[in-house]
Amino acid sequence: MKQILVIDDAPTVRLYCRDLLERAGYGVDEACNGLEALEKALQQQFDLYLVDINMPRLDGYGFLNELRGQQISLAPAIVVSTEDSEHHKRQAYLAGANLFLLKPTRPEQLLEPIRLLLGEAQP
Repeated sequence: MKQILVIDDAPTVRLYCRDLLERAGYGVDEACNGLEALEKALQQQFDLYLVDINMPRLDGYGFLNELRGQQISLAPAIVVSTEDSEHHKRQAYLAGANLFLLKPTRPEQLLEPIRLLLGEAQP
């Protein structure tokens, strides 16, 4: 089972993502900020990261920069944010994101790119 780490400081967003991803057959873990996410990523291998930008302690850019600098398997990362500017998109890609999505996301807007990044066939 593919493992996804959902990183967002909003409990409602984490719950939405967990429910959606678990119903789609994925294992899900959560982190409420980039620092907690980095600690989890260094202890366990994940197949994909869903990352918010604006979080306390360590934001999404900081998390991706730190993650991409580690000697661990580089799983794809999708930034899901309310920040809708070219500057934020550029920063996300420079930090190591594979895709940038705007919140709120509908289920298919989230699941289709996840399946693609994980190399899974479309149902």
